[in-house]
Amino acid sequence: MVKIRLRRIGAKKNPSYRIVVADSRAPRDGAFIANLGHYDPLTDPETIVIDQEKALSWLKQGAQPTDTAARLLAKAGIIEEPAARIEKMKAGAPKGKVSKKKRAKAAAAAEELKAAAIAEEPKAEAAEEPKAEAAVESEASENKPEAAATEEPEAAVTEEPATSEEPAEPTTETSKEQS
Repeated sequence: MVKIRLRRIGAKKNPSYRIVVADSRAPRDGAFIANLGHYDPLTDPETIVIDQEKALSWLKQGAQPTDTAARLLAKAGIIEEPAARIEKMKAGAPKGKVSKKKRAKAAAAAEELKAAAIAEEPKAEAAEEPKAEAAVESEASENKPEAAATEEPEAAVTEEPATSEEPAEPTTETSKEQS
């Protein structure tokens, strides 16, 4: 199998890499088929130079990039990031080659499901609202005589004038009640 992978070059503790096409059985720094570019992780920002035409031609021929090479190809804008591709697959994107008709049918079916889900949400909320409003109204009508009875005594409570034992100024508790 042909792989697109990194080949280490550079001095000790100063790595830089070539992005190469090589047989998967060949050693990391061994023989390679084609050189696609280079990668230097020590620069800020990291340097990635890839010949886009060569990379695309090798990908079309079936060369499989390693995880690191795929990340670098995605940063260079040559392929889609592997994580994004996986998310699309999970979301129901078609896998492999799919005819335009099948893709259109799948898109239409997905739109119908979304529309149905959106249409059901307001119905469910609308069905719950009258029940909730009816329950609140019935509780309020039952509690009205009690609520009126409890509110009147609270309004009738007045402060008594200060006696000689209590300070003339209101305490913090009474001032909070007044505010």
